[in-house]
Amino acid sequence: MLYYLFEFLQQKYQFPGAGLYQFLSFRAAVAMIISLGFSLVFGQKIINYLITNQIGESIRNLGLKGENEKKGTPTMGGLIIIFSTIIPVILLAKLENIYILLLLFTAIWMGTIGGIDDYIKIFKKNKRGLKGKFKIIGQIILGLIVGYTIYFHPEITVRQKIKVSESLVSESQNPFAPEEKAFVTNMPMVKNNAFNYSDLITWIDNSLGKYTWIVFIPIVIFIVSAVSNGANLTDGLDGLAAGSSAIIVFVLGIFAWVSGNFIFADYLNIIYIPHIGEITVFIASFLGALIGFLWFNTFPAHVFMGDTGSLTIGALISVIALIVRKELLIPLLCGIFFVETLSVIIQVGYYKYTRKNFGVGKRIFLMAPIHHHFQKKGFNESKIVTRFWIIGILLAILSIVTLKIR
Repeated sequence: MLYYLFEFLQQKYQFPGAGLYQFLSFRAAVAMIISLGFSLVFGQKIINYLITNQIGESIRNLGLKGENEKKGTPTMGGLIIIFSTIIPVILLAKLENIYILLLLFTAIWMGTIGGIDDYIKIFKKNKRGLKGKFKIIGQIILGLIVGYTIYFHPEITVRQKIKVSESLVSESQNPFAPEEKAFVTNMPMVKNNAFNYSDLITWIDNSLGKYTWIVFIPIVIFIVSAVSNGANLTDGLDGLAAGSSAIIVFVLGIFAWVSGNFIFADYLNIIYIPHIGEITVFIASFLGALIGFLWFNTFPAHVFMGDTGSLTIGALISVIALIVRKELLIPLLCGIFFVETLSVIIQVGYYKYTRKNFGVGKRIFLMAPIHHHFQKKGFNESKIVTRFWIIGILLAILSIVTLKIR
């Protein structure tokens, strides 16, 4: 909204300073400041509201140290993250941009599903919350919409590097081919690193290329569901999910910036994505919201994000990764989410296997997700979270390095 106001003032009256809002970097910086400020100022008011209405966490008895102290801590704090992200975006972003619209829809959709889950837990006194199948259905619907939009929307295009052997003299000044509706993604650490999803089906027959959506959309659904649930599983210790997510979002912001910049995309030999730079405003706002939420969520937490926050955070991260064509980096960049999810799969799978074959279920970890395993081993909660953050930073650096490793 402010973007359009200052655009009008600049064009109509040459209003001093109004031209600053044309610069993406300025709007991203302002978005982060507003988001951080909103989360810090109004975050406490939201927490007070949650306390007044007794919207507190109901803790399951897992035999973990310090769990009794967490009982009654306000939950649904994910509302702080959602509001702090959306408000600056509405004020500062170009709202006609398809990527911005897609991310706003993702935040509202998954925030609603997570909110219903938290509502059932708190007000219906049902610790299981919304049935798992309904969460999955919600994630599938989101994946369908995201996949369909990326695949079919005419404004979502890419420009790939022209191979030197094929380039003409006139093209040497323009290293990218014209915009095209190609279903490609960046393949890390591979020279000429564009992977085309149509290759998954055209090996049977080249004429099947028009049916690429049959494989592309299910892949999008899987990625959205996996990352969203991974963030949800990671949200078990104070500051763990929010801090890990902030690191991931920061790196995605770098990817969005370079992918939407003609010069950087050329230098790094990655796919240039027109109009994607605008999501830098959303990412900056999202990052500010996560950092602001951490002010209240670090040990000892004054508020929990609940599924309202964790499901939304994971969904947004997955959609941003898909938009910037970095989804193949998710296992590395979102390594914390990946390991947390994998620990649960291994634990449950091994328990069922041993119970079926030996009559007694056995466990590999003391408890899953794996952060609870370290709690059981006697590690302090703050130490576990800090060390996970350090690992997350290392994974983030490695993810950035892949931009140049071929």
